[in-house]
Amino acid sequence: MTHDADFPRLLAMFFTKRLVEQRQASPHTIASYRDTFRLLVRFAQRELGKPPSDLRLEDIDTELVGDFLSHLESERGNDARTRNARLAAIRSFFRHVALHEPQHAALAQRVLAMPSKRHARRPVAWLDHDETAALLRAPDPTTRVGRRDRTLLLVAVRTGLRASELINLRCGDVQVGVGAHLRCHGKGRKERYVPLGKDAASELRAWLKERRGEPGDRVFLNQRGRPLTHDSLDYLLARHLATARKECPSLEAKRVTPHSLRHTSAMALLQDGIDRAVIALWLGHESVETTYVYLHADLRLKERAMEKTPQFKLKSARYRPDDDLLAFLNGL
Repeated sequence: MTHDADFPRLLAMFFTKRLVEQRQASPHTIASYRDTFRLLVRFAQRELGKPPSDLRLEDIDTELVGDFLSHLESERGNDARTRNARLAAIRSFFRHVALHEPQHAALAQRVLAMPSKRHARRPVAWLDHDETAALLRAPDPTTRVGRRDRTLLLVAVRTGLRASELINLRCGDVQVGVGAHLRCHGKGRKERYVPLGKDAASELRAWLKERRGEPGDRVFLNQRGRPLTHDSLDYLLARHLATARKECPSLEAKRVTPHSLRHTSAMALLQDGIDRAVIALWLGHESVETTYVYLHADLRLKERAMEKTPQFKLKSARYRPDDDLLAFLNGL
């Protein structure tokens, strides 16, 4: 690292002093920010031809940040929400820079002024029963990797764990005896317990016996024996979706991500008549109002509500214009 390469020093200070010591950020927040800057540094290396240790703060200007955000959408296929989350992490870093490095205040203000991207609020993506069954049948249960993947996918759709909670699940967090449940550490350092159905408990019991891990070990590892990452989880899901789509064509029209499995769990609970407050506690939502999104997503719930609404019987009639010119104009 050269003397002029101040970006690595400031970034290290941001993580150790700002996030860990001052804000006492959760491991999930730190991991999210880490992923953002890992992507940003690699992009800067590609664009500027500099090794990461030689980057200067002036290199991370609004032009580079803007190109990086475009790269996330065009090359990595990220949506506007992910783009905005990455920008929020970069802004947080530059707020730290503005406070501790006044000579860079002008650059920091320019980056902080970069707007988030507006986006349409789409209905949540989730899988119905047949689509879920097709996905769970996709892994090959005759192989160790297939058994791992089937267990992971089943746990995801039965518990509604976030992707970060799923890949960070420890063997000691799993109780598969009487009162089977998972203990997970969610956003905001909140800990919650999620019950396990008989099918998920049975799969986990068999997998943990095969896994033979210590209480502090991750439940799900990759083929090299290392913890799964978000990228490896995305790859795993995409591979099995490709198989499931051959059996269930309706999956072709859906963009399915690991978070879609969480939505699938929530929709199953809602359709079974579980109260929204219970669903919010189950998923670890900060507010019950968050579960309103699932009410909007399921057309069948609205149709059942419509069936209970009194219908009006109106006499039908055909419209006839009272003028030839109006008839001509209306026919255009």
